[in-house]
Amino acid sequence: MEYLSRSEAETTRIGSELAAALSPDTVVALYGDLGAGKTAFVRGMAEGLGLDARVSSPTFTIVNEYLGRVPLFHFDMYRLADADELFEIGWEDYIRRGGVCAVEWSENVEDAFYKDTVRVYIEKADETTRRIRIVFPDDGEDK
Repeated sequence: MEYLSRSEAETTRIGSELAAALSPDTVVALYGDLGAGKTAFVRGMAEGLGLDARVSSPTFTIVNEYLGRVPLFHFDMYRLADADELFEIGWEDYIRRGGVCAVEWSENVEDAFYKDTVRVYIEKADETTRRIRIVFPDDGEDK
């Protein structure tokens, strides 16, 4: 699935629509440069899961937990060197807690993902426009 977002609000809406269609125990790997809109997308995911939360980047805490009927675990892997560090903080426990895991800077921990990971690529087209490509595990698309 491909989208063209012309604002932060549209990026948030696309994240909301995706999350509303996800089942618990889903991992969503997000890829994109600094300022691409990954956190705005996750903010939308929280809305789509029915969470009333103030979503912010977990850069300094590694993970923020937003609890509800289906919890959202929001990871920022920017400061991690590799997947081993993610496993050390209990990654496998998070993916089994019945929530959705949204992972920013996924390229840093690629080895931690299973084949059923949903991948979201956000690319800056210009200052306000983003190209968003969502790849589901059964799409058969290359990265």
